[in-house]
Amino acid sequence: MIELHSIKKLFQNGDETVTAIDDVSLSIKQNEFVAVMGSSGSGKSTLMNVLGCLDTPSSGKYILDNKDVASLTDDELSSIRNQHIGFIFQTFHLLPKLNVIENVKLPLRYSSVDSEEADKRALDLIDRVGLSHRKNHKPFELSGGQRQRVAIARALINKPSVILADEPTGNLDSKTSSEIMALLTELHQQGQTIVMVTHEDDIAEYAQRVIVMKDGEVVGEK
Repeated sequence: MIELHSIKKLFQNGDETVTAIDDVSLSIKQNEFVAVMGSSGSGKSTLMNVLGCLDTPSSGKYILDNKDVASLTDDELSSIRNQHIGFIFQTFHLLPKLNVIENVKLPLRYSSVDSEEADKRALDLIDRVGLSHRKNHKPFELSGGQRQRVAIARALINKPSVILADEPTGNLDSKTSSEIMALLTELHQQGQTIVMVTHEDDIAEYAQRVIVMKDGEVVGEK
């Protein structure tokens, strides 16, 4: 499903060229649950941005669902993000003026899905993450764990090929973190491919594979 071949990502910092990702090659199969770990500055967040088509590599090849992503235009990348990738962020990124249903439906706004189908998908997913009783509430009326459940439902609304989770439990207490990871594990068992960035060993243990990064390179797996 995901193939990276000799990916490099360079940034210019004044007169200095910074190598954020250095010759990374890896493969992630359909229905794998993979965690990416590393200290600050290891390149894991940049790698996640490349995987999510939020950034393009400076060199190398990125294949997603048999498409050569590294060569696509901005519009094509936007389409890939919308149709193939579901994002879960540490800070939820819910719109405060929208209720749960409206937040979950948001990725469908620029799709060809009609409003009736959008409502059906949203309500099914809200039920799936256990929030049917909160479907008309605004984000400020929800706990942190509930907001992350809304974010997970939103990530699933376009039936993505892969979910990218960037520190999905970073703002949650340990009990709520366990609940969110149990939900992600359930989604994986149902066939979802998940790639997750985390710096917490106990969270990484939920994954099948753990990729370890340091100084922009993949230095091992465990």
